[in-house]
Amino acid sequence: MALDELEILISNAQAGHLDAREQIIKKFRPLVIKVATSLSGRYVDKSSDEISIGMVAINQAIDSYSPQGGAAFLSYAELIIRRRLIDYYRTEKRAKNMIPFSSLQGKNQEKSALVLDCIEHDLALKEYQKAREQEERREEIKAYTVKLKEFGIAFKDLVDNSPKHEDARIRAIQVAKFLATKEELFIYLKEKKTLPLKLIEEQVPVSRKTLERQRKYIIAITLILTGEFHYLKEYICKALPNGGEGK
Repeated sequence: MALDELEILISNAQAGHLDAREQIIKKFRPLVIKVATSLSGRYVDKSSDEISIGMVAINQAIDSYSPQGGAAFLSYAELIIRRRLIDYYRTEKRAKNMIPFSSLQGKNQEKSALVLDCIEHDLALKEYQKAREQEERREEIKAYTVKLKEFGIAFKDLVDNSPKHEDARIRAIQVAKFLATKEELFIYLKEKKTLPLKLIEEQVPVSRKTLERQRKYIIAITLILTGEFHYLKEYICKALPNGGEGK
């Protein structure tokens, strides 16, 4: 199901269209099974109480979801399902066998429950943040792939054209950094969609043959350094000595 289609269904469901709501619930039933199986450590049958509770959680997620919150419905729904199932397991007094919090169950039950709630909230928040970061990474790669196409480069080309030796890879990244900071060279790259080989050769101690061989890789790195690709940029910096500081 495409993202736009899902958002339309959610909007319709929130407006009271039962068909749209039923489609979403049916679509996300496997997610309920996945979360319940993960929490309980066993396969959860479709007729179990956990599935019914998960369906209720999806309903709640539909009603309370807002795209303005910055999260995808998938990660948001998973968070709601997980919290409802944890509450269920605790109520059924099976939490000590399914969730490693049994050490908190002492004489002071109220205090233990409060600590458990805090830990669960913290874990849920971390899971939510992790899911959101993963989605942001996926979206960044999609945007980067589109940008590469403007220069006649496919994402898979980077595997074939990436320098095999670390020192060669570092030199290529340094050339890309140089290209990104020189306005004249970068303008040439944007307009011509290729490297200004002669100009680079005059200013960087790298042979033309090497520049031609690493052309796609250098262009790809330059686009990362000059674009809004924060996660990819972080990866590039880690590949350089001293985190990319200095030359």
